[in-house]
Amino acid sequence: MRYSRGSGLMLGHLIRSFELVYWYRSIGKVINSRFLLLNPLPVLKKLSISSSYWYHMEQEKYIDHFLDVSIEIIRTIDRQQILKVSRILKEIQRANGRLFILGVGGSAGNASHAVNDFRKIAGIECYTPTDNVSELTARINDNGWDTVFSSWLAGSHLKNNDGILIFSVGGGSVEKNISVNLIRALEYAKNIGAKIIGIVGRDGGYTAMVADGCVIIPALDEANITPQTEAFQAVIWHLLVSSPDLQKYGMKWETVR
Repeated sequence: MRYSRGSGLMLGHLIRSFELVYWYRSIGKVINSRFLLLNPLPVLKKLSISSSYWYHMEQEKYIDHFLDVSIEIIRTIDRQQILKVSRILKEIQRANGRLFILGVGGSAGNASHAVNDFRKIAGIECYTPTDNVSELTARINDNGWDTVFSSWLAGSHLKNNDGILIFSVGGGSVEKNISVNLIRALEYAKNIGAKIIGIVGRDGGYTAMVADGCVIIPALDEANITPQTEAFQAVIWHLLVSSPDLQKYGMKWETVR
């Protein structure tokens, strides 16, 4: 027998409604299973109130948990690695080198935002391949996904006074064949002699193995590694571009009087 989505939802409501029997009895209303099946509407009306209450209770717990974990990440993150990354970026800035930021998925969105900040606030010439959809898709179509970033770096004439910044949740894994495009780009940058830095999650993966400096976002909640890592990528790069060592130009709202 096949159930439609609507009937499945109704069945779910009915099952949960049995849990309300005790509640109904407590106010002098006895509801048996036969009545529920024949006429569930009175129960469902009460169920909507009960479900809403428990939903808000659970949502409050989740909000508290997420923010508590975020506080603990701030407490436990390796600040010496942040300092190390900052100093590498300062070297690139002084040498008039370029910074290439690589990331996929949510990290690609972060890369695009960070490019703006490193250019506009820190005065570092900065690019990300995912900003140019035409070139990106052409390289994927013609040469494949695995080499899309390494070939783009070659086309950008990467030099040893340039830097690569990796945004990634796992940092890439050779063994698990994850984010191979980042791994190939890192291999290429290493051969050129460019500086490699990263802001990554989990154990840092391949990025942490080869980087000159790597900030690893502590994986304190297995259920939220991705949102926490991508959120803290933003925290760390904003910290960097606004730091006294790197900031060259004022930010709009900080300069408005």
